Amino acid sequence: MPAVSNTSPILGLAAINRLELLQKQFENILIPPAVVQELKLDTEFTGTASIRQAIKEEWIRVQTPENIHLIASLRLDLDWGEAEAIALALDKGISAIIMDERDGRTTAKAMGLSPVGVIGILLRAKKLGDVNSVSQALQALKKNVGFFISKSFEEEVLKEAGEFS
Repeated sequence: MPAVSNTSPILGLAAINRLELLQKQFENILIPPAVVQELKLDTEFTGTASIRQAIKEEWIRVQTPENIHLIASLRLDLDWGEAEAIALALDKGISAIIMDERDGRTTAKAMGLSPVGVIGILLRAKKLGDVNSVSQALQALKKNVGFFISKSFEEEVLKEAGEFS
């Protein structure tokens, strides 16, 4: 089952050396040009080499969304990456969209898409045995990319992962 992704989940997972979780869970990931620009693949930021490799291996593919009017409308409330990712998912008839930002997720849901974020990816990976510790992954995300999660939500996530007593 393919998915479309926004920038932050790819960047976050790559920065903690867990980009392969996307391939395991979705096989193919489509990203629009705005996401490619936001990933800054011409830098040596932590994780960019693995993202470039995934694109080279073609399990992450760049595709341009067709509905420019939808993108323009979405841009009133969202950034370029989110707007193009939602438009691309709708263009391709792909319901799974990987996105962390609240406004983008809300808009995606309202448009009939099924958003999942990094935390959802990590929880699923834990259930599948692909991650031993969601807590360690969250700590790495905080340290490596400044990922924010409230203390109460983190406790809720760790309870669901079976890592909080």
